[in-house]
Amino acid sequence: MNMMVKPTASKLAMVPFVSVDNMMRIVNTIGAAKMIAEIADYIEADFKRWPQFDKTPRVAAHSPDGVIELMPTSDGETYGFKYVNGHPANMARGFQTVTAFGMLARVDNGYPVLLSEMTVLTALRTAATSAMAAKYLAPENARTMAMIGNGAQCEFQALAFKEIIGIETVRLFDIDPVATQKAARNLQSSGLNVVECTSSQQAVAGADIITTCTADKQYATILSDNMVGAGVHINAIGGDCPGKTELHRDILLRSDIFVEYLPQSRIEGEIQQLHKDYPVTELWQVITGEAKGRSSDHQITLFDSVGFATEDFSALRYIRDQLPRNGHFVELDMLADPDDPRDLFGMIERARE
Repeated sequence: MNMMVKPTASKLAMVPFVSVDNMMRIVNTIGAAKMIAEIADYIEADFKRWPQFDKTPRVAAHSPDGVIELMPTSDGETYGFKYVNGHPANMARGFQTVTAFGMLARVDNGYPVLLSEMTVLTALRTAATSAMAAKYLAPENARTMAMIGNGAQCEFQALAFKEIIGIETVRLFDIDPVATQKAARNLQSSGLNVVECTSSQQAVAGADIITTCTADKQYATILSDNMVGAGVHINAIGGDCPGKTELHRDILLRSDIFVEYLPQSRIEGEIQQLHKDYPVTELWQVITGEAKGRSSDHQITLFDSVGFATEDFSALRYIRDQLPRNGHFVELDMLADPDDPRDLFGMIERARE
């Protein structure tokens, strides 16, 4: 049988694919904490070249059950996107609340160069982004973090803040005690001092950093104003779609607020509670030195994080760089690549020979 496929063209048509199984192999080969820190370096590097990226708020399809989103971006040489869902009721039905996959492609010819699972990778990059932002916004020598919401993201956040910021104690609280017990069990060998708390008030007591990561798709008050003292850094990552927030509005009014991409955060972040002209700072401006981050010991800083496409782009770029080193991928024959680009039908016919 003569397939009449050019060797070089055939190779170009093969796309590296990282499955969930292979992503877990990559994580376990490198180590979760180290991998988060390395992804954070990639994210920070891309934030430093922020103006090079095409940017748009994610394209979202909302329903009463949740949301399905596409998150695209490009730096002019490489295009990337992530498909991601968010369905808060999924856990009760035996499904993941968030699942995702992503792709990188060459801008010059449009050919994909990587297809990857991103459910695990998004957890890593979200934690990496949080800790990277805290480098610029958290109190100096912060050692204790409260983690309110102990679901799928909890352990990744704890490891990220230990590895990058130097957190020594994490104080856990979830309205579901089973989630807190799960997180405490998974963090037993992390080197962190893990404290299981019975209320959010108990969790934030003495915390230098407060991370909120809850899943309910509604306006909620996970933190009330009296729970936040001077000098605290708040890492708010659960409010990530219209109509979903975690912080009382008065906390925002007392804080210096930092976001990823303002047009998206106005729609999805904690700042949807504020009028559209309320002053906030995009994080890339702090990283490049164009704006101040933390400037005093009494300042309350708030990273109102909703997740942005450049962070996924950075994480995918990191994974692509790892593949030649670890080999944890397969190649998929995804692209039709006929000997004559004009003869797609002929390629089909010749496949019968």
